[in-house]
Amino acid sequence: MTASLLRLRRAAYSLFFAAVVLSAGAAVVSPALAQGTAPGTATESPTGGNVPGNALGNQADADLWRAIRQGETGSVSIPDAQAGRLIQSEGDNWRAVRNGPVTVYGAWLMLGIIIVIALFFALRGRIRIDAGPAGTTIERFNMLERTAHWITATSFVVLALTGLNILYGRHVLLPILGPDIFAAITLWGKYAHNFLSFAFMLGVVMIFFLWVRHNIPNKKDVKWLAVGGGLFKKGVHPPAGKFNAGQKLIFWSVVLGGVSISLSGLALMFPFEFALFGKTFAFLNIFGLDLPTNLAPIQEMQLSQVWHGVVALVLIAIVIGHIYIGSLGMEGAFEAMGSGQVDLNWAKEHHAEWVAEVRGGGRTQAAE
Repeated sequence: MTASLLRLRRAAYSLFFAAVVLSAGAAVVSPALAQGTAPGTATESPTGGNVPGNALGNQADADLWRAIRQGETGSVSIPDAQAGRLIQSEGDNWRAVRNGPVTVYGAWLMLGIIIVIALFFALRGRIRIDAGPAGTTIERFNMLERTAHWITATSFVVLALTGLNILYGRHVLLPILGPDIFAAITLWGKYAHNFLSFAFMLGVVMIFFLWVRHNIPNKKDVKWLAVGGGLFKKGVHPPAGKFNAGQKLIFWSVVLGGVSISLSGLALMFPFEFALFGKTFAFLNIFGLDLPTNLAPIQEMQLSQVWHGVVALVLIAIVIGHIYIGSLGMEGAFEAMGSGQVDLNWAKEHHAEWVAEVRGGGRTQAAE
């Protein structure tokens, strides 16, 4: 048989089978079309947007979408079970809190402390040594103590500036510096923030062990607070030990706040490795609270970020006040952490009990 005859034969078979298939399809579809329905469906027509057979039409199933919006998790075949959650609604809450109360109230807090300090300086002026310089100094802090202080202080300042850039930089610096410079500053600031955080943690541990025994509250602190430490009235100098009540408040704020902000910072540096808030909420529920304890990993991260920002802003406000008193606000205060030697009259006016204790050991020297 020639090749041309074979081709004609195959073409004839193809036409025959095509005709058979079309005929069978027409036999199935024609009755359904005559009744106005599609094959395999009920005879009723769609009503109000709902397709017969309980299929979803052009109206959303409210219960279905409400469950999805509230974070209902479906089943997935991949190892990451969180992929079964189409919408993580807590993300909206996190963004609203971060860009709302945290950012707004944080800015007002810092602006407020600066305004208070400016008013205090305008009304009170610099707090002078009432008796005048004695010409003799006494050792306030040794080298180890000053080292611990400056490690904590310098690392905190860098952490504060880089953290504020993350929170406010795109609103304040980006329009001024432009995207390229701002991006470079933010990137290197993030590196500095991550690595210097360990120096801050070290400093907090050091000052805790060096000074905790001097910062235990006592009844004399109440008397000191009752007269505002003599800061508001010239000639008022309530007795105090090595640390007065105001310094004790700063000490415990830095230690407790430093530990808290370090834990939340570690949770952010090592994502999904720590579940701090679920356990914390479970503990707080012992006291009658009704806080959620079954938190998803992403919720833990969001809570860590918000808490990190809140504690940081509070600490920044406290440290701004501390820096003012320790430098411009009080004569003779900076030398305590500068050379470690303070004027004897300054020490008697602000830490009389500590001076009496130290002078018993004869640790004074003439000022150079």
